[in-house]
Amino acid sequence: MKISTPIEEFTLSRHYQQKLKRIGIKKVSDLIFHFPHRYEDFSKIIKIRDVKLNENCCLQGKILEIKSIRTWKKRMALTEAIIEDKTGAIKVVWFNQPYLAKNLKQGEKVCLAGKIMLGKGEIYLSNPAYEKIKLRASLTHTGRIIPVYPETRGVSSKWLRFVIKPLLMKFKDRMPETLPQEIITKEKLLPISKALWQIHFPDSMEIAKKALYRFQFEGLFLIQLFVLREKIKLAQEKAVSLQIDKDLLKKFTQSLPFQLTDAQKKVSWRILKDLEKQRPMNRLLEGDVGSGKTVVAVLAALNTVKNGFQAVFMAPTEILAKQHFQEFANLLKNFNLNIGLLTGKEDKIISRKLKNQVIEISRAKLLEKAKGEINPFTKKINVDVDILIGTHALIQDKVKFGKLALVILDEQHRFGVKQRAKLIQEPKEKIDKKQSSIRNSKIPHLLSMTATPIPRTLALTIYGDLDLSLIDELPKGRKKIITEIVSPDKRQEAYNFIRREIKKQRQVFVICPRIESPKIELNNNLVTEDKKNSNNIQYSILFNKNFSSWSEVKAVEQEYEKLTKEIFPELKIEKLHGKMTLKEKERIMREFKNKKIDILVSTSVIEVGIDVPNATVMLIEGTDRFGLAQLYQFRGRVGRSQHQSYCFLLTESPSLKTRKRLQALLTAKNSFQLAEKDLEIRGPGDFLGTKQWGIPDLAMSGLKNISLVKKTRKTAREILRQDPYLKNYSQLKERLKNFRNKVHLE
Repeated sequence: MKISTPIEEFTLSRHYQQKLKRIGIKKVSDLIFHFPHRYEDFSKIIKIRDVKLNENCCLQGKILEIKSIRTWKKRMALTEAIIEDKTGAIKVVWFNQPYLAKNLKQGEKVCLAGKIMLGKGEIYLSNPAYEKIKLRASLTHTGRIIPVYPETRGVSSKWLRFVIKPLLMKFKDRMPETLPQEIITKEKLLPISKALWQIHFPDSMEIAKKALYRFQFEGLFLIQLFVLREKIKLAQEKAVSLQIDKDLLKKFTQSLPFQLTDAQKKVSWRILKDLEKQRPMNRLLEGDVGSGKTVVAVLAALNTVKNGFQAVFMAPTEILAKQHFQEFANLLKNFNLNIGLLTGKEDKIISRKLKNQVIEISRAKLLEKAKGEINPFTKKINVDVDILIGTHALIQDKVKFGKLALVILDEQHRFGVKQRAKLIQEPKEKIDKKQSSIRNSKIPHLLSMTATPIPRTLALTIYGDLDLSLIDELPKGRKKIITEIVSPDKRQEAYNFIRREIKKQRQVFVICPRIESPKIELNNNLVTEDKKNSNNIQYSILFNKNFSSWSEVKAVEQEYEKLTKEIFPELKIEKLHGKMTLKEKERIMREFKNKKIDILVSTSVIEVGIDVPNATVMLIEGTDRFGLAQLYQFRGRVGRSQHQSYCFLLTESPSLKTRKRLQALLTAKNSFQLAEKDLEIRGPGDFLGTKQWGIPDLAMSGLKNISLVKKTRKTAREILRQDPYLKNYSQLKERLKNFRNKVHLE
């Protein structure tokens, strides 16, 4: 057996193999690196006379008697034993484990770890973990610090300890050290063999922390190394140099119906200077909702096209792609460009030959225009699409570009690395060698845009290969959005306020966590089911066992009925959610933007990019069901004009954590401070989604530690400065290769 041996070849039944795969264990090495998420300290063995009621403890003694009985009242098997040491005796009770009466014999010495309880006037040790005593050093489940692992049904921590311990004894000294010795020495890290043993079966909590730190450091170091190497590789690629046309840019800014902010001017110039270079730009443009990132993108695209090349703009949804298509068309109407739209269901083009008219076009024709033709006389490529805007449809294999020089991604964290690579890499197609030499094979420049606030730790790690630009200024005339937490008893006041705003000809968003109430849901101690209130309106309630209380989980369908029939029967109300057809969504958004709808009840489909300047109230139901970044995005749908706007956060959750999160939304001075709070409160796993990113748990938890992040980045930079290709670090290079296959830095 090797560390790379698949779990199918390991001495486990098929039943257990399938269960292990459920928690991501596919090889022997996955078992060894399946680390505990917490520990129970049973290292202090006490005397029976010293036990205390309701406390966990660890005892050792001899079995005086043991028997199994069945209680007819509860139909439960009870195994009872009397354990004795030199200071006294105590009763031990196990529930529904009748086999113990055969496994444990009278006269045997055992070690027991459990809780002291009171029943029928006597204290007893309840349902303890047990082990027969041979040697103290041989104890695995008691008499020491016990690892508690991430589990799945049928795979307990006790079973995992039973399987992992012999594997560690076999492999811990054969594990190759991946970290360079100079780093281990400088950072005072445990070597891998010792760290592996101590993270699973620590001699003390202090050394367990050192083992945890070693693997946190290693995980973050590998991410930093991966990201910095990608940055070095990209810097060695060639890109088209796009010269700055100052007269063109002046004409563009003068054509705008508003003035650019100083922040927009600053980041635009930085981007244009990057585009002048002969290596690919890889820049992340981050800015508050409504700060004007799209105008900066249009400016960069215009300069690219006037240099004789193409630009692509990819949005996460069809609604957003169409919205950007209209925005590009309006801002560039005086610049004689062909702008195309490519989505899953619709293809259009704005043709300069037809005086900027929008015309429907076949998919094949649009792709033909984007790819272009080679002029046999000039040997140059002629393309009929200058800017192509679309969704994921842009990264289909059939989509090719003749002169692509700039890729712009909106909310880039929504796209995977492989998807992004399809746009920015040379298509792997078999074409004529002469054509291959003519067609542009240089790497396009990449501009990513996001309104999602990114904490410093993530900016240094996950997005560390991107140069970061910030738009930290809102357009002039925008007022700060007044945000309030609304308790259930103040709901009617919020409704009254909404009615007053609508009388001023304003509009309102109402956001709900669900589309409709489910019949029943069992998940993470939450139970929801449909109920009907006194007015026979159906709603969903949620029971949280942690708080022993019920709270309402609002759903769009039910809230729409309630607001239409009960609260605002005189107003025009519509609903919007992901199950609707694209035409329905577009009609509703068009009518809302044209002020034909007073209140829009929606799910999170309006989270990104929807622009309705006349909307001044954002009422969010079930705020405990959304992350802070999502709430921030929702709030950004209002406050997009000179009118004063408001955001009401409604929750019926009694959780202190929920209140703390919502308070952060009120007190954070800016979006970046809010992101730090979100990371601090929720933790990196919930903030990013551990499974989606594939980052090891310990590296993920290390993201909260800014000093550790900076230290690992500095260490990675020093290693690459000495040896950019890791020629002298073969083990580290191999580990990095395996690491790259697992993580998804998007």
